[in-house]
Amino acid sequence: MSKIEVKNIYKIFGAHPKKWLEAAQGGMSKEELLAKSGHTLGLRDISLSIEEGSIYVIMGLSGSGKSTLIRHFNRLIEPSAGHILVDGVDVVSLNKRDLEVFRQKKMSMVFQRFGLFPHRTVLDNAAYGLTVQGVGKAEREQRAREWLEQVGLSGFENQYPHQLSGGMQQRVGLARALATDAEILLMDEAFSALDPLIRREMQDQLLQLQAKLNKTIVFITHDLDEALRLGNRIAILKDGELVQEGTPEDILLNPANDYVQSFLQDVNRTKVLNATHAVNPARLTLTMRSRPAHAVDRMKALNYEYAPVLDGKRLAGVLTAEAAAKAMQEGVRDVSRFVEDLASVPATAGLGEVLAQLVHSDQPVAVTGEDDEFLGMLSRKKVVELVTPALTETPVSADALVDAPAATDADASNAQPELEREGKAAA
Repeated sequence: MSKIEVKNIYKIFGAHPKKWLEAAQGGMSKEELLAKSGHTLGLRDISLSIEEGSIYVIMGLSGSGKSTLIRHFNRLIEPSAGHILVDGVDVVSLNKRDLEVFRQKKMSMVFQRFGLFPHRTVLDNAAYGLTVQGVGKAEREQRAREWLEQVGLSGFENQYPHQLSGGMQQRVGLARALATDAEILLMDEAFSALDPLIRREMQDQLLQLQAKLNKTIVFITHDLDEALRLGNRIAILKDGELVQEGTPEDILLNPANDYVQSFLQDVNRTKVLNATHAVNPARLTLTMRSRPAHAVDRMKALNYEYAPVLDGKRLAGVLTAEAAAKAMQEGVRDVSRFVEDLASVPATAGLGEVLAQLVHSDQPVAVTGEDDEFLGMLSRKKVVELVTPALTETPVSADALVDAPAATDADASNAQPELEREGKAAA
């Protein structure tokens, strides 16, 4: 269910934006608009749908329009055209009084430079949004203390902002935003001013809180690593226009253009992609009750050397062609006694974990979902293609990369026989 709908938003900065709106809608470039009118195109025809309870990341370089866009959500900036719907209510149509109530009750905001009042204590800063709402002193202080405890600042209530580190100040800002119990949290470059280690801690803190609170969070950043780590969906802006929108996996695997690709060049894919992305759906599966003759016939027909065996939907193991032939010779009713263990990884396992397992084994590996449900067989070829996209774009084929012996790594070279069998396997 969509919590926020952004529909055809335009923003033109200048003395007479309405006069030049039609030109912008007609496709006049940002540079031409500035040269002819002295007006700046901030946003052009932006449409987004933000699901309730998700973390939605809007990213881009400086000047891309990301901070301009987020300020439209609570009308800190007025659009030149378009609509912002929150729970079906058009924010653009709200009068002054309704807009004040909307800002107080529906949305909270966390800023890049903390936005704390230097003359107020940590407790008073955390309670500020509740003060604006008219909440009584005892209640607002109690709620503020609870949220300060949630962000790890219990005991610092009587300190002042200048007595805290940058990370601690941002935690106060986060507590202040959460204390109002707003359904939507707007975070504009909230962690950008922090040192890398503190930034990582704040990301962890946000993810832990989100797991409990299930807020709708709109997060602005220029850092793709941060976007990939936090976002359920990501929108990338350039010069006020939407370049690409999708899940982190969509963007990582299918960049829309060179601009998006430039963001991706230094991304560690093993931390973003998981075993699901390297699965080959099985063309043949057997069950514990499969007849040996049937198993032999099916594997011969497909020229397979093994097939995964299921117990219901769960992975039971693997049956090799040799074991199936032996079962048929012995005249047993089914293959259950001949099923061998099959290594597996959960679908959520990162490619880094998958690689660590593959390099030390030449055996087939299955991918499983919840309750050990069989999803398919892991493809070593796909793992290589996903982890080394730059290499696979060269004239050297992905097959060569996979099948080439690793003369300097005995463990890696042991994998070659299995890789050669992969095309014949049940995956």
